[in-house]
Amino acid sequence: MLVLVAPGQGAQTPGFLTPWLELPGAADRVAAWSDAIGLDLVHYGTQADADAIRDTAVAQPLLVAAGLLSAAALGEVAPGAVAGHSVGEITAAAFAGVLGDTAALALVRGRGLAMAEAAAVTETGMSALLGGDPEVSTAHLEKLGLTAANVNGAGQIVAAGTLEQLAALSEDKPEGVRKVVPLKVAGAFHTHHMAPAVEKLAEAARAIEPADPKVTYVSNKDGRTVASGGEIVERLVGQVANPVRWDLCMETFKELGAGALIEVCPGGTLTGLAKRALPGVQTLALKTPDDLDKARALLAEHASA
Repeated sequence: MLVLVAPGQGAQTPGFLTPWLELPGAADRVAAWSDAIGLDLVHYGTQADADAIRDTAVAQPLLVAAGLLSAAALGEVAPGAVAGHSVGEITAAAFAGVLGDTAALALVRGRGLAMAEAAAVTETGMSALLGGDPEVSTAHLEKLGLTAANVNGAGQIVAAGTLEQLAALSEDKPEGVRKVVPLKVAGAFHTHHMAPAVEKLAEAARAIEPADPKVTYVSNKDGRTVASGGEIVERLVGQVANPVRWDLCMETFKELGAGALIEVCPGGTLTGLAKRALPGVQTLALKTPDDLDKARALLAEHASA
């Protein structure tokens, strides 16, 4: 079985959308999405600097647009399962047919704006812990007032909280942690700091009429598969303030019999985790259109299998 996954914030880099817009019809499609949500995705994906695309109100719709564009470039895709990390869950919901592309981008635009507003209340951020035992690290984070906002598996946890709390973490690492790496995000996402954004997103979600997923959808709330479009949208709303359990998603991929995993643009983060946590599973990251032929070959191999 092949799994199609979408990355979350921090995966974006300046100009990463440029080569994708050279594909036939791609620039027109992104321009139409830009008009629909009132955000110049072409500018931010090609010309904006790192600080501009770090803004969560920009980064989130940009990542979803990139994921949808790169998946469309693959042609007809029939994965066995889909999942997304953080905001990538909205991309995955579109892959599964729960949301149309425009509805997904409208929802993520509202999500980004609401989370940016919540992040502006207090100076907060996120840092990745490399190495260490997850239980030991989580207990240590709680002692410092931090939240294990992303439990990514493969020995990686992401802590979130105030900048003061994160500075204390850098000076006082959990036992066994090799390094604490600040992430290029603009707030403590997936924590109580995002509670105000949940209310606003819930209001926006009431206008959505989701369909049930056409393929297996794996939720990063708990790694469960979800068969109801309505429940998926409810989870998308609540997940803004709840930890991401990508470790449990990868356990589910294993249980489902995953043999390959393709990560849409800007790929790299989730395939890196899969290489360490899912030995024997083929992985491929869509970084540029040069990766499309290899991805299509992998799709064909698993379709025939």
